[in-house]
Amino acid sequence: MVYLIGGGPGSPDLVTLKGKKCIRRADIVIYDYLVSDSLLSLAGSEAELIYVGKQSGQHTMSQREINKLLIEKAGQGLRVARLKGGDPFIFGRGGEEGMALARAGIPFEVVPGITSAIAVPAYAGIPLTHRAYASTVSFITGHEDPTKETSTIDWGALAQSSGTLVFLMGIGNLPNIVQKLMDWGRPPECPVAVIANGTTPNQKTITGRLDGIVPKARKARLNPPGVIVVGNVAALREHLNWFELKPLFGKTILVTRPEEQGAEFMEALSDLGAQCLQLPTIRIQPPASWRELDQAIAHLPEYDWILFTSVNGVKYFFERIGVAEKDGRCLSGVRIGTIGPKTAQALTERGIRPDLLPSRYCAEGLVEELEKVALKGKGILIPRPRIARDYLPEKLKALGATVDVVEAYRTVQPDYSHEELGGFFGKGTVHMITFTSPSAVDNFVALVEERLPAMEIRKTPVACIGPITAQRAQVMGFTVAVVPSEYTADALARALVEFYSGVQS
Repeated sequence: MVYLIGGGPGSPDLVTLKGKKCIRRADIVIYDYLVSDSLLSLAGSEAELIYVGKQSGQHTMSQREINKLLIEKAGQGLRVARLKGGDPFIFGRGGEEGMALARAGIPFEVVPGITSAIAVPAYAGIPLTHRAYASTVSFITGHEDPTKETSTIDWGALAQSSGTLVFLMGIGNLPNIVQKLMDWGRPPECPVAVIANGTTPNQKTITGRLDGIVPKARKARLNPPGVIVVGNVAALREHLNWFELKPLFGKTILVTRPEEQGAEFMEALSDLGAQCLQLPTIRIQPPASWRELDQAIAHLPEYDWILFTSVNGVKYFFERIGVAEKDGRCLSGVRIGTIGPKTAQALTERGIRPDLLPSRYCAEGLVEELEKVALKGKGILIPRPRIARDYLPEKLKALGATVDVVEAYRTVQPDYSHEELGGFFGKGTVHMITFTSPSAVDNFVALVEERLPAMEIRKTPVACIGPITAQRAQVMGFTVAVVPSEYTADALARALVEFYSGVQS
């Protein structure tokens, strides 16, 4: 089976549910140039990925070779996801591939995608139809098949139309498109918009008159992929622009949080318009041995308190409770403390309501609350990584408690190649680096030291989840620009918005 899948216009959020399902189930994904890494990450770990993209002047494979590849792989009994940008049947050559499959007797399905023809103008604040401005829409390729002897585009009809004209893949051919329309009678004052990298945080839009848009586009250095909208509706962008007004639009933010927690944080930043680059400086792994944690679980009645300092501690603790064939009832009589709301939420999702959540979401806040409780002679269990700040257990011991710190998981430093690290900082300016723990700062420095111009990277301002992390970043030579008053990832995202609201780009 071959699935001809439209991957949408650029934003990974705009792929269809069926598209996601087919990518996940595929044995092999054959993908184009405009397909994002986020969509490819949906594929199973065993799936083979084959790039067949085409850029101007650079063709990895000819269309004939792509058709042959689809037939060959499907003929081996594989589920093939043919992943394209936009919609496969809107200037995506999906029709040609479908015909080749049909002739070869290969079953296929078409999974429509949101075409850039409608999505990109929408993200630029341009409705393609409007009762007062346009009742028809025409979709036109920005460059025809170069093997054609003559153009099949009726420029006269397009120029005389009162409707909206949408040219796809036409940025490189903009001067010719503009000249053809004016030669055939389109008024030079007709509004026009050119949108590059639409629906992504790199979206760039220029508007103007038909007779003046070419020099504007040159000055703006717009690069493909792009969409050109010609018609009175283009002038409505002045009132309907929404995407490019998001508070973090145009900002590239490097997220160093572990992948498990980083996804939600990145989603929050992306929703605010940011371009997010993920460079986890910590990977979460099970401990080398479960012996310590299993023994602690076996002796839970001996503890008066269990203190969870992270979502990961909750996760692995309850996994081992399950392995021991126990459930939440084994915590009866034990009081539970958490360091912050996300950790408390992780417990609540497992049917446990914490007894203590400090007003300050840090070890210092937790100690402040526990100082109000008689701890002398009390037994306290802290499931956490072995390498972590000793502030909490030391302070609790000073209050007279017996504290057992057991390794529930490990934090290890990922290994990145020089090329991978260079790719992060070579994609354009990184406006802000975010850190959510002191160890993230240390690991980041260890990763970039001697591999990249570390002193140059230290010139990039950083945002830290709390004062302890900020202090570590300052010691390591960074300039701390953002520290929220509440020590959570959500508060850090809000603090970034506040920061950029008061700073010129």
